[in-house]
Amino acid sequence: MEKNLNCEKFDSFSRNRIGKRRNKSISETFSFKLDGLEPKRCDENQNPDDLSLEPGLDHDQILEVDQFIEKLASGKEKWKASEITNCIELLLEMVESRIAIYEQREASAKFGQNLEEDTSFFEAVRRLSKIKNNLDEFQFDSGTTSCFNRAGSVQQCAMLLSEYEFRALLDNSKRTGNTNIHSKTPKTPKQSFFNSNQETDRCIRPEYDPKTEDEFPSFSPESIAIMNQIATAMIFAGYDAECCIVYSGLRLKALDAELNKQGFENINVDDIQRMNWESLEGEIGNWIHIVKHYTTNLFSAEGKLCNSVFSEYPLIAQRLFCDLATSLTVRLLNFPNALVLTKRYSTEKLFKFLDIYETLRDLISDIGDDSSAQDLIFETSVAQCRIGEAAVSIFCQLENSIKSDNGRIPVASGAVHPLTRYTMNYLKYACEYKDTLEQVFQQHYEMQGSHRQKVQERESKNAIENDDWSPKTSPFSVKLMMVMDLLDANIDMKSKLYRDPALRYIFLMNNGRYILQKIKGSTEIYEMMGHSWSRKRTSDLRQYHKNYQRETWSKVLQCINHEGLQMNGKVSKAILKERFKNFNTLFDEILKTQSTWVVSDEQLQSELRVSISAVVIPAYRSFLGRFKSYLDNSRQAEKYIKYQPEDIEGLIDQLFDGNATSMGRRRT
Repeated sequence: MEKNLNCEKFDSFSRNRIGKRRNKSISETFSFKLDGLEPKRCDENQNPDDLSLEPGLDHDQILEVDQFIEKLASGKEKWKASEITNCIELLLEMVESRIAIYEQREASAKFGQNLEEDTSFFEAVRRLSKIKNNLDEFQFDSGTTSCFNRAGSVQQCAMLLSEYEFRALLDNSKRTGNTNIHSKTPKTPKQSFFNSNQETDRCIRPEYDPKTEDEFPSFSPESIAIMNQIATAMIFAGYDAECCIVYSGLRLKALDAELNKQGFENINVDDIQRMNWESLEGEIGNWIHIVKHYTTNLFSAEGKLCNSVFSEYPLIAQRLFCDLATSLTVRLLNFPNALVLTKRYSTEKLFKFLDIYETLRDLISDIGDDSSAQDLIFETSVAQCRIGEAAVSIFCQLENSIKSDNGRIPVASGAVHPLTRYTMNYLKYACEYKDTLEQVFQQHYEMQGSHRQKVQERESKNAIENDDWSPKTSPFSVKLMMVMDLLDANIDMKSKLYRDPALRYIFLMNNGRYILQKIKGSTEIYEMMGHSWSRKRTSDLRQYHKNYQRETWSKVLQCINHEGLQMNGKVSKAILKERFKNFNTLFDEILKTQSTWVVSDEQLQSELRVSISAVVIPAYRSFLGRFKSYLDNSRQAEKYIKYQPEDIEGLIDQLFDGNATSMGRRRT
């Protein structure tokens, strides 16, 4: 049953707000009744909403009241009690009568049925507030005091009515039919809007039909206009604190309900400690989705609503909106703040932290540089900085993983080492966040001033004088170069595990080529490493290639060298047969061994085969062509001339296929 608003105590208006004159007669206003006022009553079958308000003041009466207010404000004239009473009596009666009629209507429907009548009522209340404010400073006798008290009582009744209706209009849950604010998309115990069968770091957003829910904040233009009139009247009358308390409380409640409807949960440190990564990853994706919804929808919608309701008082609107945004944002920041206080995360978790960092960065951008939002910006920046430091710590674990990889068993067949694959794929993916990582490491660099000298030393070491192709050094690029140096050192150490020098160079070529191709395939990494680094890496690969040919084929070429075959001016058949025999033995051994070696990069594999053919086949063809005739008459010629040049070429094309050729080529 609706409360009687005839000046009874009501919520925040229980305090005496009548004016600066605080005396016994003013305290009587809390029991003031509209004595003698008989508003129109409904017939038994008549709806109270159909009642028409009694007519207001006519033009002459309004003019008379306005002139009275103007003269009263100037303080140039002395007024008698009877003059003051006569001027405001009609105004008080009109306000009292309309309050009585409004009271008979349903909550959230007291205003809005006749805009002209509502406007007239609020204008009358505004005039009443002006009169009371001026009378507050007026010196008058006891006869006028009762008139002053009555004006205060009627004003308070109008404010009570206004606050009650303001509250009813703002109470979103009542207007939308008590929407269940806790209804959320169901989650599995280990997942939260995240499909573990899909690619890592891809979040599955909750699907919902936008047609099934009201557009936030779902106030009609008519309701907003009424709230604007109410807020303007209350603030003008000096009830700004009460108006703001009601607005802030109910809007915060509505915003909390909207967040809950989106699936937001308050997750603390203990909750995070108990979660496995799959569940936590889902919660991170859900949190990012909610924050983006908050910034793109709630943030702008709430700002527009606040500006519309308090359009006459932009500073109040700005403060209210900032307070609401701060309350909501602090609640959202609890999750990332708890995230950095828990377990130590492995390197693979970096990308979710960067997603959170970017979300907080966007949130700060959406807040803007408003001076009234400095506390909000500060809180968000602190959370962002903590996430950034966690991301730096996670990335630096990559260095530790490279340093600690001290396996003493060489990779079979000289293939690309798993550490090389992992590190380069990790860096390639990480550099898709290049701008974010640059920002994260720059903040870390600024916070760690003692590291400045190390960075400068690294910069001077890598810089090439007058080289336009040298990379622009930044804290992140320095860290990237350090990782690459560690990887190079580790690969070089592992290459020494091979007893066969030729296989060692195949291993170095495989890993070096893989690293170079990955860097060339990533514009972000290539720009940071620079053209000079790439050029040096290419030069190293050519040297590995030359070293491999020297270690493997130099002995083969010695067998088919024209020198050393003659004795006493004639070709020695015995030496010639030994040469062919040694060539066949060495070539068979190389074919048997190196056909099991792996060169997974097809271009490198082709380059190696072509270079071997270019050296071996012409030399063998020349040797065979010149000395074959010395064995033609021998019954054992076929025993020594085992291969034709065409055979050699075909067999060379079988080198470096390995035992899992197709598999090796598919790996990336």
